[in-house]
Amino acid sequence: VQLVESGGGLVQAGGSLRLSCAASGNTNSLNTMSWYRQAPGKQRELVAAVTSGGGSTHYAGSVKGRFTISRDNAQNTMYLQMNSLKPEDTAVYYCNAVRTNELGYTLSYWGQGTQVTVSS
Repeated sequence: VQLVESGGGLVQAGGSLRLSCAASGNTNSLNTMSWYRQAPGKQRELVAAVTSGGGSTHYAGSVKGRFTISRDNAQNTMYLQMNSLKPEDTAVYYCNAVRTNELGYTLSYWGQGTQVTVSS
């Protein structure tokens, strides 16, 4: 499975961005998909996650009410709509997908990341 993020960029505080994560390859049985972020000097943290059918989502407290995660399984794409952006949202955002293979092993895949910079 290959994951490619897009949609990052520079935005002023209060602005919006929409990130996309396109999955390709063996996308059968992709389970939970997530967005993580890593700011300079900090550990990577979970931002939001969505289950395989899109029916259940989870958000970090710092983004709840401002970010919305969604996925389009027909297009093998996951999105992160980010509104009311703050300078502390500045980070590299990574896409993650989890898949259970034919042997029952859980495999985790990562994208290369996309930079989001929020200016004050």
